[in-house]
Amino acid sequence: MSGRWIERWDPEDETFWRDGGERVARRNLLFSVVSEHIGFSIWTLWSVMVLFMGPEYGIDPAGKFFLIGMATLVGAVIRVPYSFAVARFGGRNWTVFSALLLLLPTGAAFLVMEPGTSYTTFLLVAALTGVGGGNFASSMTNINAFFPLHRKGWALGLNAGGGNIGVPVVQLVGLLVIGTAGAASPRLVLGIYLPLIVVAAVCAALYMDNLAPVRNDTGAVKEAAKAPHTWIMAFLYVGTFGSFIGYSFAFGLVLQTQFGRTPLQAASLTFIGPLLGSLIRPVGGALADRYGGARITLGTFVAMAGATGVVLYASVVESLPVFLVGFTGLFVLSGLGNGSTFKMIPVIFRAKAHASGLVGEEADAYGRRLSGAAMGLIGAVGALGGLGINLAFRQSFATAGTGTAAFVAFLLFYAACLAVTWAVYLRRPIEAPAKPQLSYSEV
Repeated sequence: MSGRWIERWDPEDETFWRDGGERVARRNLLFSVVSEHIGFSIWTLWSVMVLFMGPEYGIDPAGKFFLIGMATLVGAVIRVPYSFAVARFGGRNWTVFSALLLLLPTGAAFLVMEPGTSYTTFLLVAALTGVGGGNFASSMTNINAFFPLHRKGWALGLNAGGGNIGVPVVQLVGLLVIGTAGAASPRLVLGIYLPLIVVAAVCAALYMDNLAPVRNDTGAVKEAAKAPHTWIMAFLYVGTFGSFIGYSFAFGLVLQTQFGRTPLQAASLTFIGPLLGSLIRPVGGALADRYGGARITLGTFVAMAGATGVVLYASVVESLPVFLVGFTGLFVLSGLGNGSTFKMIPVIFRAKAHASGLVGEEADAYGRRLSGAAMGLIGAVGALGGLGINLAFRQSFATAGTGTAAFVAFLLFYAACLAVTWAVYLRRPIEAPAKPQLSYSEV
């Protein structure tokens, strides 16, 4: 290793893994989680900031949904270039840079967060927080390269789950500030995160590594973009992660707008669902390691459709307790599905390698290369699902004053997701050629 670059990395070699590889991989995973955690907190910052924006800000509910939708949009789009960055600059190097970049949206929000600021300015600053959403793509691409196939579900689930927890944590910080200093003190939230961003960047610089075998492989993204399974999995990830991040952004606003909750009441409830959804994501990956990602994903979509039915009923009869039960269920199930869908990706591309005649380390290397690249694209499209949820809520509340119509649309989409999962990965699995080592039936 020279200058934090590791020249040889072969996690599928059991001797290499046992004699130090696992220790290095776990260390990088730990500090990847720290950085991604802060990134998610900053990306979802405006789900908290809008709770501080009372009548004196002059922004109606539709305007607030569009504000958080802007953050979702930029966070989704920026994931594509972020997925190239690990191969171009190195995982450690990019983690340091991307962490420090979070100072820009956080500092800008600190400057403008007060009544009298124009709506256009709020939109621009909310858009800047999208850089926090990009951290997920580079982090998952990086960690995917560190772990062997049989541990990817666990590692990717833990990496993503630890990052996802940044959502409820920033909401808990917002609750603490509203409950102690009042709804007129949003800058306290921002002041807490500015030093934490610096700490995350310093930890990444001191304790993470770059993998030379991954460097300068930007062509993998182009190859992954041509693979049909990349876009099929992106569609499914819209249903899992798109739901998680979209609901995380919108939940507090829905409680305020449809159920008349105060900022403090909304803040005291919004963190519970994202917290549970984040904690269960590694469980989804571990279950997928054991039973197959497609089976877990299919069951998740069936259950999400059922939970949406509960939320739809609660919206119609205006029952807050039933609504909270159904919505919390959606968070938990989306987190479970996040873990299982991402576990499917490396298995799919390793099976693709075997189907094309590759074997051994050559097949493993191809699978790592393509699955890492595909994760960035899949993560970007999946995050756009969050934008779709926020726009659906915005339209539903603007036209009918409730979220009922939006929930009907979500129910239909989950039905489509479960149909695609069954048809592509479970109904007639595609087998590898003679002497297969892996097939899509194991996805």
